Amino acid sequence: MSLNHCPKCKSDHILPRNIAARAGGTIGTVAGAASGIGGAIKGARIGRTAGMIAPPAGPLVGTIAGAVLGGIFGGILGCEVGTTLGKAVDKNILNNYRCVACSHTFSDSSTSSTSPGRESETPFSHEVYQQ
Repeated sequence: MSLNHCPKCKSDHILPRNIAARAGGTIGTVAGAASGIGGAIKGARIGRTAGMIAPPAGPLVGTIAGAVLGGIFGGILGCEVGTTLGKAVDKNILNNYRCVACSHTFSDSSTSSTSPGRESETPFSHEVYQQ
């Protein structure tokens, strides 16, 4: 669902915040690169073995290339997974849009939202539960 106006003031000056997508991408890149170290070690072993075909520099070049490619591919995969997860959080959980005119934040799935200094309301916030 695409939004074209603020539900509070009806202004058409709204911006996506994408907080979780950016955070997820950053965390995913770091985690992917870190886990890519394990892949880099395996890649270095494979590169060293493949480099045995062209001695004397082959094993060294193969080891370095395997390690670098393992880290890069781990970072790329982690970034993609983190960004995808972050987009889902932005869309379904967070108020991902902000009105430039009134600073109202809201999501595209509901109009109950938060403004600065105001807590969001849930469907059950006004009900009293009796036991």
